Amino acid sequence: MDGSHCDRSFPFLAGMTTLLKARRGRHKVFIGMAPGVGKTYRMLQEGQQLHSEGLDVVIGLLETHGRQETRQQAQGLELVAPRQLDYNGVVLSEVDIEAILQRQPQLVLIDELAHTNAPGSEHEKRYQDVELLLAAGLDVYSTVNIQHLESLNDLVARITGVIVRERIPDRLLEEADEVVVVDVTPETLEERLREGRIYALDKVPQALTNFFRRHHLVALRELALRSVADSIEEQAAGTRTGAISVRERVLVCLSTHPQSIRLLRRAARLSGAMDARLYVLFVADPQRFLTKAEVLQLETCDRLCGMFEGAFLRVESTDVVGAIVKVATEQRVTQVVIGESPTSRRLWWWQRPLTDRLLQRLRGQGIDLHIISFPGDHPDSELDD
Repeated sequence: MDGSHCDRSFPFLAGMTTLLKARRGRHKVFIGMAPGVGKTYRMLQEGQQLHSEGLDVVIGLLETHGRQETRQQAQGLELVAPRQLDYNGVVLSEVDIEAILQRQPQLVLIDELAHTNAPGSEHEKRYQDVELLLAAGLDVYSTVNIQHLESLNDLVARITGVIVRERIPDRLLEEADEVVVVDVTPETLEERLREGRIYALDKVPQALTNFFRRHHLVALRELALRSVADSIEEQAAGTRTGAISVRERVLVCLSTHPQSIRLLRRAARLSGAMDARLYVLFVADPQRFLTKAEVLQLETCDRLCGMFEGAFLRVESTDVVGAIVKVATEQRVTQVVIGESPTSRRLWWWQRPLTDRLLQRLRGQGIDLHIISFPGDHPDSELDD
């Protein structure tokens, strides 16, 4: 939604300096593959359980979408009245941050993390409201669908044909204290849809032929489960040295030579066969300028990398082997792919070939090295060293 957002200050926060420094609230995110999987219901269910155990739980914002089951699950929990904002004659409800801060509950339940706030709100996005509450020391439970993650926007559009406008930074999942995947089978979700438990019955046929197609749901479900697994792995890597990757990761090292395109495709096939993440690396010599043809070659590789849903990395270094090892370690790569040809070996007759030196540096790190040989006078991705 377009429009300006005001920047109100909160006098109540002025006396909370000690609290802000002492404790940041805990954030639990309930994520699902699509509307209707039960994220809000699950959040309310856990809120009710904690409320019954004596915890001070309030609802900061609830979007029921007319679903009776959701409304019933919310009964008995205190609702902090939302702010009412007039936008072009329509009254919109948004999180009342100041009221929640003054109320000081132990836990706040806030629905639809990716929501865009109405003009006149403190923040443009609801997730920013949540971040302020967390900074003030309040625990927050929130909900979001997988298609709202910024990094997955293009992929979701390719899968479903739907461009999602409301997005959240991936760091929200990475920084969350707990992420819960609310999972149902595509068949169960379709059944709920046909019964009118997600949308009004008159909207069901259109939904079934668009976003809620079976193959869309299967892909989105896999995406949700994989994204959370990756997030957990990222957190584990940040808290322990030498973390072991639980998922295969392929790193292909390219040069500006035309054979690099073939090498990239070979690496993409390997990545696909292993269901692995793909990283494409180009190590640039800071003392050398690329020609126009070389720049175009790299741009082609970058575009191909995007088609293969990989990450294109460019680093500057005069130590090619060291740069490859550094990137492989940082990204917890399990497979490294490089190219070699008879010419590329002759080019470096006065020193040990790059492949030999790289193999020695990778030894003992649990990383497999794939050397793709190209016949004839076509040095592929042996990077300038």
